[in-house]
Amino acid sequence: MNKVVKNADEAIADIFDGATIMIGGFGLCGIPENLIRALVRKGVKGLTTISNNVGVDGFGMGQLLAAGQIRRHIGTYVGENKLLEQMVLQGSVDLDLVPQGTFSERIRAGGAGIPAFFTPTGVGTIVAEKKEVREFEGRAYVMEHALKADFAFVKAWKGDNWGNLVYRKTARNFNPMMATAARVTIAEVEHLVAVGELEPDRIHTPSVYVKRIFQGETFEKRIEKVTVRKVN
Repeated sequence: MNKVVKNADEAIADIFDGATIMIGGFGLCGIPENLIRALVRKGVKGLTTISNNVGVDGFGMGQLLAAGQIRRHIGTYVGENKLLEQMVLQGSVDLDLVPQGTFSERIRAGGAGIPAFFTPTGVGTIVAEKKEVREFEGRAYVMEHALKADFAFVKAWKGDNWGNLVYRKTARNFNPMMATAARVTIAEVEHLVAVGELEPDRIHTPSVYVKRIFQGETFEKRIEKVTVRKVN
């Protein structure tokens, strides 16, 4: 049951060219920084990434973009990433933008074994193009398919040797649902503790979903866009 690996490089040793990878976090909060850096070092290509956004220029998933490793990205927000904008306009990255609530539910559905669902979000817009639309109780709904992945990279505050995880604050936005929706979930944590040290009622992701876990070496925790008030 001990799922601990030495470091990020060992954790991603079996990731292959063309893999689909979910990457947790919201903006730059709660992103698996160490796993992303290891993926850049490994140099795998042709990746499909599923994440809320694609980091910023030179940090987070922005490093994967700069290295030319991402072929397709499914997410909700372009963010502060000029390189992504450039690459999409040039056609070197295929971008699938999804409304954020729909994005969350597609991942949750993937983890719950639900192949598709209907939502009113996007009806009558480009979001609904080439998708089935049905009427329920007099309202139109568009069918959206679940999202699943070969691997999920998640970042937690604490985790134990079995892979039970506890997140903090904004890091809970996408990490928990992604942990359920991949064939192999890899967790990096700030604090790795012994089994029994985590209070059962406070565990957000049960160990059954996690295949590998390690304590991260470096967490920069950058701010995506610093905004300060002007002092008169």
